[in-house]
Amino acid sequence: LVFFVLAIAMILLTDIRLSLCLLTGAAGMIVSRVLSIDEAYEAVSWNTVFLLASLIPLGVAVQTTGTAAWIAQQVLMLLEGWPIWGLQVGVAIMATVFTLVMSNVGATVLLVPLAVSIAVAAGGNPAIFALTVAISTSNSFLIPTHQVNALIMGPGGYRVVDFVRCGAGMTILFLIVSMVVMNLLF
Repeated sequence: LVFFVLAIAMILLTDIRLSLCLLTGAAGMIVSRVLSIDEAYEAVSWNTVFLLASLIPLGVAVQTTGTAAWIAQQVLMLLEGWPIWGLQVGVAIMATVFTLVMSNVGATVLLVPLAVSIAVAAGGNPAIFALTVAISTSNSFLIPTHQVNALIMGPGGYRVVDFVRCGAGMTILFLIVSMVVMNLLF
């Protein structure tokens, strides 16, 4: 309990990275013999570790090879001539798809300049298009490629099909609600 409270206090009260705070708590539990090193090792979901570890080079490859930019340009050509709200929905869908195969941050960094360019070219508000990307890159319910989804997959006994079945509705609802709220407030 002491090491749990210490880790939480470090998270809330310091600027130390989250991973180091939690590592301090875990190491303290091992040093104080609350857990043995073998128990800690067995508690790790190695499937999740390897899933997330394999997504990092995939996301880097998509970015560095120009694949992501090429896809974005193709979508832009496809959406040419659409009304501004249609372009915004297209950008939101594109950001949602990108965040399924690369990190949220990578997708945001890649798509915000493109979204701003689309908004300027169409006569829309660039800030709303940038906000659309920022919000839509958090819309990762569809498959367990997001860290949180991957972490609950193993212990919950979920399969990819379960995520697709439940996540499809949540993804669509997320898109609808975010588009309506952004356009009402801004």
